[in-house]
Amino acid sequence: MSKCEQCIIRQFNSLKALTKEELVRISGCKTSRIIKKGEVIFEEGDTINGVFCVKDGVCKLSKLSSNGRDQIVKLVVKGDLLGQRSLVGEESANLSAVALNDMEVCFIPKHEIMNDLQKNTKFTLDMLQQMAHDLKESDNVIVDMAQKSVKNRLADVFVYISEHFGVDDQGFLAINLSREDYANIVGTATESAIRIISQFKKEGLISTQGKQIKIENLQKLKRVE
Repeated sequence: MSKCEQCIIRQFNSLKALTKEELVRISGCKTSRIIKKGEVIFEEGDTINGVFCVKDGVCKLSKLSSNGRDQIVKLVVKGDLLGQRSLVGEESANLSAVALNDMEVCFIPKHEIMNDLQKNTKFTLDMLQQMAHDLKESDNVIVDMAQKSVKNRLADVFVYISEHFGVDDQGFLAINLSREDYANIVGTATESAIRIISQFKKEGLISTQGKQIKIENLQKLKRVE
């Protein structure tokens, strides 16, 4: 198990604002965990008594809507923190987190993080700035849902995954989502997502192999309306 003060992952989140002494203390009380693809990290309504630092892998954050469908609101990647909003707000989890591939996470107990939030103003500010950034992203999602077509939003998802996660050695998107996941990201029925994906294939924008998707014309995909 790597030590927090020596872990490069902390450079990608608010933990970078902690002092070496604080990191050594956290390292002594954290626990590391391997999470298998499809495993639930926490569910909406759960009490989260700490934060998760994602060392490797990707998970989806989703909320159950009134019609019983999951709305995926964010993909959480290596370097991100999970659960800090519930922790600071002292409320139950507003979202569920499920692993999209095998993950490695470190869990830091609540009392350790709260101690640092109270004593290290640089850490507190960094955490607040990250929450403000997340809120801005949520605002953009709401606007996109209202103003963009489902076809446009799905094209945006493919572009986002391509640019942020890259492709595997065969050229397929590195993050392999189900058709239902794509539908839940853009807020539509699974059948509609499948129909649009077929349309993109006919237009030569993408190709598929089973669940895997390959971008064939990124620039044209960016211009979908």
